[in-house]
Amino acid sequence: MTDSSSSASASAGEPDAPGAADAPGPAGPAGEPEGPRTVFLVAHTGRAAALRSAELVVLGLLKSGIGVRVLAHEARDMPLPSEVELVQECTPQALAGCELLIVLGGDGTLLRGAEFARGSGVPMLGVNLGRVGFLAEAERDDLDRVVDRVVRKAYEVEERMTLDVLVRNNGDVVHRDWALNEAAVQKVSAERMLEVVLEIDGRPVTGFGCDGIVCATPTGSTAYAFSAGGPVVWPEVEALLLVPISAHALFAKPLVTSPDSVLAVEVQTGTQHGVLWCDGRRTLELPAGARVEVRRGTVPVRLARLHHASFTDRLVAKFALPVSGWRGAPH
Repeated sequence: MTDSSSSASASAGEPDAPGAADAPGPAGPAGEPEGPRTVFLVAHTGRAAALRSAELVVLGLLKSGIGVRVLAHEARDMPLPSEVELVQECTPQALAGCELLIVLGGDGTLLRGAEFARGSGVPMLGVNLGRVGFLAEAERDDLDRVVDRVVRKAYEVEERMTLDVLVRNNGDVVHRDWALNEAAVQKVSAERMLEVVLEIDGRPVTGFGCDGIVCATPTGSTAYAFSAGGPVVWPEVEALLLVPISAHALFAKPLVTSPDSVLAVEVQTGTQHGVLWCDGRRTLELPAGARVEVRRGTVPVRLARLHHASFTDRLVAKFALPVSGWRGAPH
């Protein structure tokens, strides 16, 4: 394995739609020779299945002449060939020259991969080794197909909306963050509610005591927001979601707003402090009186897609929804 000098400074597995296997992928100008190809690989090294899957993917890509780049601390747990390039961090510089970021793991690992991919312009291709894995494009049994499609560049790329998150305290901006799925404002102690006031586009909507508030993207509508009772929103729909968690109020229903709206959650003064979670990974304590503003993100996350299955089919497959008795759509 080689250590790269650039590093010092880092869905469901349902069958393809007809013809999807032969779908053309991205290609350079006709007649021009293709330069060296490189893929960045991220895996959940705490799982034996992920280590074995990573080894299979690496060997398949190298056999096809595609270089592989891996985080050095993850490589320590993997039996990888010497041709694999090691980097210390997954920065935009380390991703330079990579055509894909392949992520092997569950939802948490996929969200970690999204942190790496955002801002680099490199699409993320997720392989689900966990339970639901809505961000994943394939399952662990599809590794051979994944490698084949990557080698042939038989994939498409779509962009997913993100959230930009800003925290104010005493009028001053004290923190900036982002999220692919959701930004959640939650209570800290189990015995007391969090008192909040909700605002949309500069106007107050309502206030109540609750366990928390979830501000989500359509992508995140099947994650925490779904567990809190929010609606499922198709990913191609442009919207923002605001979902209360166990609110003590008559009007405490999930709200769907314009994608250009600005959502704000104010933690009331004189109450307990709260905590901000972005994608369940990055956290910040919110003192009483803090204000969290959420708006459409300026930088999307790019996802590589291997097949053209509709989101409806993904939803049915991921949640194992009962559809027996369906007689087919009329033509």
